[in-house]
Amino acid sequence: MTICAPLFSGPRPKAKVLNTKLMKRIIAILALAFPLIAAAQNIPDSEWQIKTALMAVPEDYRDGAKVYGYNAQGEFVTLREGSNAYIALADDPNNPKFSTAAYHKDLEPFMARGRELKAQGKGFEEIFSTREEEVKSGALKMPDKSTLCVFTGEVNAETGEIENPYVRYVFYMPFATGESTGLPTTPTPPGHAWLMDPGTHRAHIMITPPKKN
Repeated sequence: MTICAPLFSGPRPKAKVLNTKLMKRIIAILALAFPLIAAAQNIPDSEWQIKTALMAVPEDYRDGAKVYGYNAQGEFVTLREGSNAYIALADDPNNPKFSTAAYHKDLEPFMARGRELKAQGKGFEEIFSTREEEVKSGALKMPDKSTLCVFTGEVNAETGEIENPYVRYVFYMPFATGESTGLPTTPTPPGHAWLMDPGTHRAHIMITPPKKN
């Protein structure tokens, strides 16, 4: 009986090696692109983003508040220009929990610097220490007092309305201490004020109203 030798008895042809490398590269590209594609598919329209972002703004300032949000590609952009002292942030589509916020425009350098450092991959501790140093050196402008409001709730998947709405309040007072304000520096019951991060650039009074049952 004659035994035929395999058609390819030596190393695999280079063309197949190249094809394997190409496939791996394509897979890697798709792996990087998929989160961006998925995020873009989950971006609510700008009208809904603006509407829900403004829920964090005190009613007196809603008409002229500036609104930041996300475009169809998931990029952080200005959705509406403002004409008063407030800036609102739309819900982050990459965070499963709904939350919007609003703050006085004097806090914008502080907030923008935080977003910049976060985009660079910095974690909370590094962002905190970097801004602390920059505020102390004068490189980062921080107002002596300013307001932040945080609005949370649950999105009704059918109507898009926000259910169980809740707002908590933050009053920034850089480098304030318990002694300088007379406030406790540990969490208090809902409705009571306390000072968080005392003695730092991020010192702020927390007020968390009781939640409705």
